[in-house]
Amino acid sequence: MRTYHCFWLLFWAGQPHQSFLTPLSKRTSGFPEKEKVLVLSGNSRRDLHRSKRSWMWNQFFLLEEYTGTDYQYVGKLHSDQDKGDGSLKYILSGDGAGDLFIINENTGDIQATKRLDREEKPVYILRAQAINRRTGRPVEPESEFIIKIHDINDNEPMFTKDVYNASIPEMSDVGTFVVQVTATDADDPTYGNSAKVVYSILQGQPYFSVESETGIIKTALLNMDRENREQYQVVIQAKDMGGQMGGLSGTTTVNITLTDVNDNPPRFPQSTYQFRAPESTPPDSPVGRIKANDADVDENAEIEYSITEGDGYDMFGITTDKDTQEGIITVKKALDFENKSLYILKVEATNTHVDPRFLYLGPFKDSATVRIQVEDVDEPPVFSRPAYIMEVKEDVPINSVIGTVTAQDPDAAKNPVKYSVDRHTDMDRVFNINSGNGSIFTSKPLDRETLLWHNITVIAAEINNPKQSSRVPVFIKVLDVNDNAPEFAMFYETFVCENAKAEQLIQTLSAVDKDDSYSGHQFSFSLAPEAASSSNFTLQDNRDNTAGIFTRKTRYNRHEMSTYFLPVVISDNDYPIQSSTETVTIRVCACDHRGKMLSCNAEALIHPTGLSTGALIAILLCIIILLVTVVLFAALRRQRKKEPLIISKEDIRDNIVSYNDEGGGEEDTQAFDIGTLRNPEAIDDNKLRRDIVPETLFMPRRTAAARDNTDVRDFINQRLKENDTDPTAPPYDSLATYAYEGNGSVAESLSSLESVTTDGDQDYDYLSDWGPRFKKLADMYGTMDSDKDS
Repeated sequence: MRTYHCFWLLFWAGQPHQSFLTPLSKRTSGFPEKEKVLVLSGNSRRDLHRSKRSWMWNQFFLLEEYTGTDYQYVGKLHSDQDKGDGSLKYILSGDGAGDLFIINENTGDIQATKRLDREEKPVYILRAQAINRRTGRPVEPESEFIIKIHDINDNEPMFTKDVYNASIPEMSDVGTFVVQVTATDADDPTYGNSAKVVYSILQGQPYFSVESETGIIKTALLNMDRENREQYQVVIQAKDMGGQMGGLSGTTTVNITLTDVNDNPPRFPQSTYQFRAPESTPPDSPVGRIKANDADVDENAEIEYSITEGDGYDMFGITTDKDTQEGIITVKKALDFENKSLYILKVEATNTHVDPRFLYLGPFKDSATVRIQVEDVDEPPVFSRPAYIMEVKEDVPINSVIGTVTAQDPDAAKNPVKYSVDRHTDMDRVFNINSGNGSIFTSKPLDRETLLWHNITVIAAEINNPKQSSRVPVFIKVLDVNDNAPEFAMFYETFVCENAKAEQLIQTLSAVDKDDSYSGHQFSFSLAPEAASSSNFTLQDNRDNTAGIFTRKTRYNRHEMSTYFLPVVISDNDYPIQSSTETVTIRVCACDHRGKMLSCNAEALIHPTGLSTGALIAILLCIIILLVTVVLFAALRRQRKKEPLIISKEDIRDNIVSYNDEGGGEEDTQAFDIGTLRNPEAIDDNKLRRDIVPETLFMPRRTAAARDNTDVRDFINQRLKENDTDPTAPPYDSLATYAYEGNGSVAESLSSLESVTTDGDQDYDYLSDWGPRFKKLADMYGTMDSDKDS
């Protein structure tokens, strides 16, 4: 007979209810009705089950979030080898074994020691085995089983965002999609309705609605206008348990903004606008601003203004200020109060971006009337022309009228006008004007060859208000008259060879005329009457404004006649005919057989290609400038020779003054008048010093005459004091002999005659320590000592 060893797994099964949580150890009448017994024998598996329900042999079920104080009972393991004598021991291993799940090793009861959360771990896989306590050997093979955590509704729905932001165009149709919100529930969606979420709207009706299953928010009201309300806040609720009572819920906020569409036409706040503009307003200047209001924003509120009709259509224009959407009315042409004082315009404002969907709301434009009143101002006189061009012949006499300018006051008062010439444009005062009628006349002779055009400015000012003035340019062209005789184009000086042949061409002449000729100049050349018959040369007119000089005889002798002066008469063909007599200088020169000049009376022949008069003048000017430079340089050198006696300004006591002269002894009476000390009354106050040349003459100060018994010492002190306080005294030191030395001088005598020591006993090495000013003296005396030693 075959023996089977069975391992029983006892567990509670069925729907979760209170009895499911009751521990098996507390029951007294066997297993509950919904009990499944699994018998394992070897490798075969036999299920014992009721006919109405199928079972999984290896599963336990446990509710999450157990709140009891005792351990939560899971199930019971039992082996058919268990005799109840305690010889078997049950062992549990796998997920949470020993910590989260424990087993009674004697009875096989499994309990959960902690509170379980399905959202953290929904399934636990464990392994069970029965072993013999004495031998430690398993009596049954190891069996694996699963503990599933049953869900309870312990998590509320959570939206993916705390706040949603959405926007839709205003005036949208009902049912327009706005945004979709989504909420998730962490509970088990396969077990009951714990994770079944239903959406509802708590705030935002009747403007919006939400689909309960999808969370799609749609518009629920027709023609929502942004201009009335732009922002909406909608609160959406998500509730589990299919929305049933007792379910958990979560909320979110949806901020919905209505975006603008062009559904509002521009409208002027008033039908008529009035502006004033002075008639002096320059073109392109603004007159005023108008604005049509548009409830839309951004590009939907952009407006374009235009003038559609009115009597000022061509006098005014209008543009749009892009920043303020205002219409700026500007002046296109100059205004004139006297011609027209009132303009009426019709201005139209139109949207630039029109939405065809809203054309049924009416035309997206509006119009208004603009009245512009032109104000009168005191205007300056106005000339009849913007500029005047006049012509005058250059030979007209002085005070001849050459033209007239006209200006009048455009104002209604018609104030009288006076005229004047702007002298900044006519510095030479060639023209003048009649201040009453504006006639311009000459005041000086004209010369077209000097100045062809005269551009002057005439000023017209109101007599009553001279500040109101205007200017006009007057261009005066000086017309030519034949007042200049033709002349040679250059100075002609040529030569003829002594061996020249008759009828030989020696020079070609040409002429110029400063006058203009409308038909071209035609000059005629001829010899002067006094030279026509007796001349040694002939003149041939070429009829092309040139002429040739030919020899009349065969040979010329420079010793008999070295130079010929040939007078030539040049005439023009204008009216009145002008003519001039020019002279051609012809020298007789010695030439070789080829006609090349060799010499002309030992005088240098000046060819036309020689130095011109301007070049000679330039050379003379250079020579004069050079001479002036030499003279100035010599004068400066003379002034530099006279050096001041005192060179250094730092210390005048250490300067050695060299006079570079030597007195003549007692017989020298030119340097100083010694007699003055002997007879103080004989001093001549006007007598100047004779040892130097005075640079500036000062009036000498006359002092009181000394007394007869005046001592020489007192006289010297008096003169010394006078010179010290005299402001006219020269700023240099002079050496004067007073023939009085005094007694008991602290410095003692400076004379070498009274020296107590000889030159040989004197040591002058200390002079080298006195600085560079005494270097020369130290060298002199040091040299003397060296000579004596040698």
